[in-house]
Amino acid sequence: MSLSLLVASVLMGQSAFSLTLEVRPQDEVDVAYEELAAGKNEEAIAKLQRMGAAQSDDPAALINLGTAYARVGMAQQAMVNYKAAAASPERYDLELADGSWMDSRWAARKAMQGIASGQTLAVR
Repeated sequence: MSLSLLVASVLMGQSAFSLTLEVRPQDEVDVAYEELAAGKNEEAIAKLQRMGAAQSDDPAALINLGTAYARVGMAQQAMVNYKAAAASPERYDLELADGSWMDSRWAARKAMQGIASGQTLAVR
């Protein structure tokens, strides 16, 4: 199944910028984008945990859970989720805000690199 995502830059906290992705699947799935965009990271974690994001193969849910963990200072948990997204058997293209495209595995790898620089990646 091919899904596309739209990435928008969002200024968040001390980060230089955050990349956000908008998932437009056939059946819309809530991946806590609104909570992340509003800076409600603990709420995003709770929502994603309730839906079983950490046990899923959905890169969008895994990336967002990782992003929420990174934003509350839990870098190790963030890495676990980003690695799971990168290794997920589900794979699809992401459309960035500038119109370019990014593979979901590449997005997960980019999110892993962002932990050191304070940049986070979230999907809608």
